[in-house]
Amino acid sequence: MHASRGTAAKHKLRSHSFRAISLVAALSLVVGVSVVAGSSQAAFADDYPTWSEVTEARNNEAATQKVVDRIKAALVELEAQAVATQKDAEEKGNIWQEADTKYQAKSAQTETLQEQADVASAEADEAEKRIGELAARLVRAGGGDVTTNLLANSQDADALLYNLGMSSKISQQTSALFDRAVQARNTAQSLSDAAEVARAELEVLKIAAEKAFEEAQAAAAAAEAAVAEQQERKVEFDAQLAALTAERVITEADYQAGVQKREAERIAAEKKAAAAAAAAAAAAAAQNGGSSGGSGSSSANGWTKPAYGYITSVYGYSSNYGSSFHKGTDIGAGCGAPIYAASSGTVVYAGYGWNGGYGNYIIIEHAGGVRTAYGHIIAGGINVSYGQSVAVGARIASVGTTGNSTGCHLHFEVRPNGWDTTNPVSFMSGKGVGLG
Repeated sequence: MHASRGTAAKHKLRSHSFRAISLVAALSLVVGVSVVAGSSQAAFADDYPTWSEVTEARNNEAATQKVVDRIKAALVELEAQAVATQKDAEEKGNIWQEADTKYQAKSAQTETLQEQADVASAEADEAEKRIGELAARLVRAGGGDVTTNLLANSQDADALLYNLGMSSKISQQTSALFDRAVQARNTAQSLSDAAEVARAELEVLKIAAEKAFEEAQAAAAAAEAAVAEQQERKVEFDAQLAALTAERVITEADYQAGVQKREAERIAAEKKAAAAAAAAAAAAAAQNGGSSGGSGSSSANGWTKPAYGYITSVYGYSSNYGSSFHKGTDIGAGCGAPIYAASSGTVVYAGYGWNGGYGNYIIIEHAGGVRTAYGHIIAGGINVSYGQSVAVGARIASVGTTGNSTGCHLHFEVRPNGWDTTNPVSFMSGKGVGLG
């Protein structure tokens, strides 16, 4: 992953590094990051010391000091840039979560209003149906001239009087039902009107939430690129400083050997982690009969548990959250426990910070536009990057207690259309996966 100028490996690093810088520059157009093509950082990057300059300066004390000063200045600049982009990402993440929370709460309110309107409308329909039935009974029960009927049918006088009495009762019931139908219909109309107003407000909130998410998404990617640039360059600059100040002569070849060693170690670690995940998946599948998923094992529908533990907080409004709308389900997994991708997909957000109280946070987009989100990830515990493809059951992070959290757990969300949240327990149950 690390390289310098002058070799194929060097070009690899320059390509990766400047790709990161280009990404930051491009994203700055969206998020307002103060790094654009032709800006101070781009110009500063062109002034990074090269290994040839380091080699030429070794035997000249004054030249050595100048290159050392340039390297130290570059380290300071990169660190400042990384901090600035991370701060920007955190601010935009908070703005997005605030907008999203308002949207989700309004969405729930709109849905409730519509449900209530539907219930009132159904009640009115039922009352009107009963009115029709009673009116028909009223016609059958009597009518015409009462005296004439009594004289002509004196032998059936008792039955006739009974029917007339029933007619009066039926008439009273019809009147009461009519009042109830009118009230229910008025209530249904009022609730429908309120739901329509809420839908209009919801659309405005959705636009704001979408815009805020795009800005947060870009800012998080910019921060990731800036940190990667800072870390990669620091390794090279530290090697250059050592080449200029150490008693032993350090060459670019020495640096490249270190790059290759670290890359080999990284690949080996990834293979080891993959093998461990596969073994855990096989063990979990055997233990659960291959049906419930978890620890890398998936259900028949391509979904798996994101973490193991008891449900500690439910979706929506509850006593745990008071008047706040809880956008997901909390799973009480232990600190540092694995978090798995609930299904295969692409990472569309991976950001450190407060994120509106959800702490370090990942969003994965799956087939059909479904998104799942994972919050309160432990500090430094995000194992994936923006744009990365992940397989169902892949370990993407570790459980933590970042953000507004009082103990280690996973905050897990499901958004079937990418925006509106739904109850994760119900959704996952439909996929053959139990969360509790």
